[in-house]
Amino acid sequence: MRAIVAGQVGMDKKPYLNGVSDFAAEQGEQIDLYHVGDLMYKEAPDVRPGRILDLSWSRLDALRRAAFKDIIAEARDSKNLMVNSHATFRWRHGLFKAFDFDQVKMLNLDLYICLVDNIETVHYRLHNEHDIDATLKDCMVWREEEILATEIMAQAMGGKFYIVSRGRHQDNIATLFRLITRPDMKKVYPSFPMSHVVNMPDVLAEIDEFRAKIAQNFITFDPGDVDEKLLLDRAIEAAKEGKDFIDVDPAPHHPQGFRVKVREVLDIAGDIDGQIYMRDFKLIDQADMIVSYIPELPGGVPALSSGVERELHHAFEHTKDVYIVWRPQKNPSPFITETATKIFRTVDEALEHFEEKGLFATTNLFGH
Repeated sequence: MRAIVAGQVGMDKKPYLNGVSDFAAEQGEQIDLYHVGDLMYKEAPDVRPGRILDLSWSRLDALRRAAFKDIIAEARDSKNLMVNSHATFRWRHGLFKAFDFDQVKMLNLDLYICLVDNIETVHYRLHNEHDIDATLKDCMVWREEEILATEIMAQAMGGKFYIVSRGRHQDNIATLFRLITRPDMKKVYPSFPMSHVVNMPDVLAEIDEFRAKIAQNFITFDPGDVDEKLLLDRAIEAAKEGKDFIDVDPAPHHPQGFRVKVREVLDIAGDIDGQIYMRDFKLIDQADMIVSYIPELPGGVPALSSGVERELHHAFEHTKDVYIVWRPQKNPSPFITETATKIFRTVDEALEHFEEKGLFATTNLFGH
């Protein structure tokens, strides 16, 4: 498959996509990868690293068109292709486009992918790599614009649009690899309770095991890979304690960890809720089916959050297959049973059913 991979400034897409390409090579697959930014710098040796967005619009357009022209010529026969670009830029010049429809059409793309990540991490990378003053709110707005512009590009070109999470680690390399090289694999939205089980380690361990098993056998669009709700909860608690900052745990792309202003997080409370609502429904829409894991809480109470219930009904109303792994001893209500394609008692039981129904990939997932 041939794909353009967009994403806001601060996504650090280059090392991530290099990882996808390297992973493909390890599996005996070739994905030709082009970084539009690198090609633009190659066309403009006089521009200092990190300063290309400070150029005038006219020169940026000329450099971008030259880069795309080279890609179109070189990648004409590429079976699997990734073009690392953007759909929009929001910079000192304001908001402006980062593509031209005529050149995108000539690339003969199948997939239009917008890469997303936790907004505090994007904000950290943006300021670590560029001399710019942007708030968390700015970054939230840029992400919405990038998602919308990529989706419009896909609709105009007649391709498939996907939102894919980069993830805090390199865990989601397999998702993008499979989208490009295993287009016949079933796509799953794994649904599970999140915020109200955050302080229940045993339940979280169950959920993580479920997520891992589903991810082994399907292309998964996991809502837990981007979750600013936990950041907001921490900021609310920090504000009650009179704190001005909260610390973000270290990860491979920010090994020292970093700090986030409590006030900036509180300022995007509405954006966090709104984007979670929008994004999770889009993830369901781009999947073939939803598989929901409902654990049992102490006292025999089903861990069925309002979010999970809404996801199940959204999937049902959009004619997706709805599968539920129901762990509680108490039987599910008619609002669950009447919208479910099938209900299982264990994850392994569900996987056995999926295999019997031929829902697993017919070819090896990793190309060996």
